[in-house]
Amino acid sequence: MHKLFTMVLLGGLLMAQDPNRFDMSVRNDFFAGFAGNRQALDRGMKACEEALSKNSNNAAAMVWHGAGNFYLGGAAFQAGDMATGQQLSEKGLGEMEHAVAIAPDNLGVRIPRGAVLLTASQDMPAQMARPLIDKGLADFEHSYELQAKIFDTLGTHPRGELLIGMASAYARTGKTEQADAMFERIRATLPGTPYASSAQKWLDTKTLAPREAGCLGCHVAK
Repeated sequence: MHKLFTMVLLGGLLMAQDPNRFDMSVRNDFFAGFAGNRQALDRGMKACEEALSKNSNNAAAMVWHGAGNFYLGGAAFQAGDMATGQQLSEKGLGEMEHAVAIAPDNLGVRIPRGAVLLTASQDMPAQMARPLIDKGLADFEHSYELQAKIFDTLGTHPRGELLIGMASAYARTGKTEQADAMFERIRATLPGTPYASSAQKWLDTKTLAPREAGCLGCHVAK
């Protein structure tokens, strides 16, 4: 479960740093919460709820609250409480879906949801995973389009995470030509990085472990 939410770090890594972004005020609590600190998670959830009480269409608050509920749903499943797990997982997915509907061009919404869905789907049966992969990939593709004009000016980590996330999703959904092209791009534009190493492995073997397909070199929530 902790692995699933490590990729939510992308929500703060793929975008230009803006101190006024909502996630800047809650993400440390969520990262700590996803790493097992329930008090921190509760603080983050409360902050989202307070923001939503002031503006029910605050998409950034909604997507993080949805991610929190989705995490809690997974924790309930792991504890054997299937009913609660189902309820919270569906609620979390619904909140994230609504957030994207409200703000489809908001990177602070699309990237966190995409990261959650792409990583969560790694541990699911293929039939259950495919809808999540498709949505997560669409989130990443749209995030790339929104940043296309400045993409080459972004740092290694944000570029690598977005490109390898898309490349891995293409591979997992059988879009081999698109995967090959994206991994080739990673190898060519990010030489000497863990992203290039993962790309080379895919190009040589057509396989890549989940840990090699994202959050490479990420910091870890404390």
